This record gives sequence, C-alpha cells and structure tokens, in this order.
Amino acid sequence: MLAKVLSAAVVGIEARLVEVQVDAAAGLPQTRTLGLPDNAIRESAERVRTAILNSGFEFPPRRITVNLAPAYLPKAGSGFDLPVALGILAALCPSPSVQGLLDRYLWVAELTLEGALRPVRGILPVALAARQKGLAGVVCAPAVAAEAAVVTGIEARVARNLEEAFFFAGGRADLPCAVPPSDNSPLSGQPGGVETPDLSDVRGQAAGRRALEIAAAGGHNLLFVGPPGAGKTMLARRMPGILPPLDLEEALEVTCLYSVAGLLPTGSGLIRRPPFRAPHHSATQAAIAGGGPGPRPGEASLASRGVLFLDEMPEFARGTLETLRQPMEEGVIRLVRARISVHYPSFFLLIAAMNPCSRVAFLPGFASRLETPFRGLPTPE
Repeated sequence: MLAKVLSAAVVGIEARLVEVQVDAAAGLPQTRTLGLPDNAIRESAERVRTAILNSGFEFPPRRITVNLAPAYLPKAGSGFDLPVALGILAALCPSPSVQGLLDRYLWVAELTLEGALRPVRGILPVALAARQKGLAGVVCAPAVAAEAAVVTGIEARVARNLEEAFFFAGGRADLPCAVPPSDNSPLSGQPGGVETPDLSDVRGQAAGRRALEIAAAGGHNLLFVGPPGAGKTMLARRMPGILPPLDLEEALEVTCLYSVAGLLPTGSGLIRRPPFRAPHHSATQAAIAGGGPGPRPGEASLASRGVLFLDEMPEFARGTLETLRQPMEEGVIRLVRARISVHYPSFFLLIAAMNPCSRVAFLPGFASRLETPFRGLPTPE
C-alpha cells in the first residue's frame, strides 16, 4: 500500500514542502530511501524500525520504498524520522482518516530508539511554510513547540512520542497546542535570553558615547582606535541597547536565522532586540560568511539587524575582512554549493576596534627582548 505524509526541508531560512511517499510491498525485507537524502536520512532506516517496534507496533517483513518528493531538492537532517515512521505505519494499516490528517499538518521531528520525539533545527521556518500553504499546523517535539507557536494562524501540536502522533493522525487521540511565550519572557529579547548592557552605566567616555549615538541614529559603521583598557569593547557591547527594537518582520527574520543555526534555547520566543556577535580574530571565512554541507549561516548573518563587532581588527585575515565587502554593500550573503544555492540576510552595523599600533619594529633591539610583540606603544615623533 502507498501512504503520503507532508513534511518540510529547510533551505537557507525558508522551508520547502516535501511529500514523503512510502510504499510497503511484498518482497525481501529492506528499506530504501530516494530523493537526494543525506547520510542522516539514510541512517534513519534502522532508527525508524526500532522506534516503531519499541512503540508497540508491528513491523512485518516488507520491501519498503521511501521517496522524498520533489526529488531534485537535497534533503538533510533527522527531521524526516517522524514522517517516514508515520508513512510506514499508514502504509501497513491504511485508513482514510489517517491519510486525511497526514495531509493537513507538517510532521517534523527526530525519533529516538524508544520512539520519543526529539527537536530539530529550523522549526520556525517550517511553521511559516505551513501557514503560507494554508495547512492546519505543524506537529513537533515539545522542546521546540513554543518556537513554532509564535506563528499565528496555525496550530503547533505537541507530541511526546510516536504512539501519540500516530493516534492523533488516526483521530483516536488529541494533541495539545503549544502556547507562545510572552514578549516579556526571560527568553524573549536578545538571542539566548542574554541581557543587553546599558549605555547609561558608562561614566565619562563622552566622545565614545557620542560616536555610538551618531552611528546608531544614522546606521553608520564605526571604528574605535585606542590603547588596551580604553573601553573600546565596553562601548561596542552597549550598541544594541540604543538601537530600536525589531519590528515583527525583522524579528521573524532574525529568529529564523537562529532557529536554522540551532542557537535558540528551549522555550524561547521571538528575538525582539538587535543581536550582537563578536567572533574571535582567528575566525575563518566560512565562520564569518557561512558554509558547511548545509550550508549554515555564519557570523555576518547571525548579526543581521544588529551589530557585528570585530575586536583587534588588524589580527583578522585579509581574506576574512574582504568577505564582508559584499554583504555590507548588499545586505545579503549568497552561498553556492554543488547542488544548492542559498542566501542569508546580512544587514548589520560593523563596529571594529584596534590599537594605535600593533608592532614595535620602530624600536631597534627592543622587540627582540620580548617573547611576544609588545602592543600599545605610541608612535614616536
């Protein structure tokens, strides 16, 4: 028999609908997955089989074929565990009521060997895709249900295990709807619930405070030059506190970025404050611009609608700094891979800090007596 389950694949910060087609036919017992799956999806065959057995269901010896349509779209991640398992159960026990609910919701979750549901990255773009396509909602793990619930107009159903999800699909049980966290929740605001330092705590530093205010008002980039301990980093970290809060569209964009990157803590809501990112000067081009097999967003994208702070800017590799040229001009980063091309928003304020001089080669014989270069000396007249 043939069964179909709706799921989604995250590409960039957008989710595209994927129809999981499962056919259970007579033949040698095996499970084959088609449709450009990655290694995590290929490995899910034994994980799904064990989860079905440990959930109390039968798994008769059949030749099972799983097709992830559209076939041209690369699929990645373990979020297809739940729809594949539901497709297998629906194919082995066909029922019109089961197929009806499988077509109304997006099913996204990883399965443990016990059959419990685990969270996956990018559930917020999946919920947005469900609303855009006019579906009833999304069924996901409890850890990410609050994240999906911030999308209005759909239901974020919470399933703890495979048994609850299957009984809900068959109309024999109901699943609770998650409630979005309030805007004054400790986990709403800055990414990770981190408090934003306040510029009012700074005493003195009139020139630095004035520079921050002008840069925040006009959207200008900023360079701090001063000796160590002058307060460059302290001032830069207070920049997000004087930027205006994100509107709904910007908050959804930033929260989607952190959801795809897996940086949202459990139970968090929309990110309402501008983010602040301060990568180490040893960061590579891929770490700044994004990359990987996915590819995933980098620091320049995670700082979108906020501040990207480069401390000790001369220590960054020249190629890394050149990577920032295009996103600073266009506000977007385009990553092209062999099978896929994605773009991430990258509209940030750049704040850099550096010492007046980074070497003491102008002092003959002095630097040779030091094990490391001495920094911060004024340039002689």
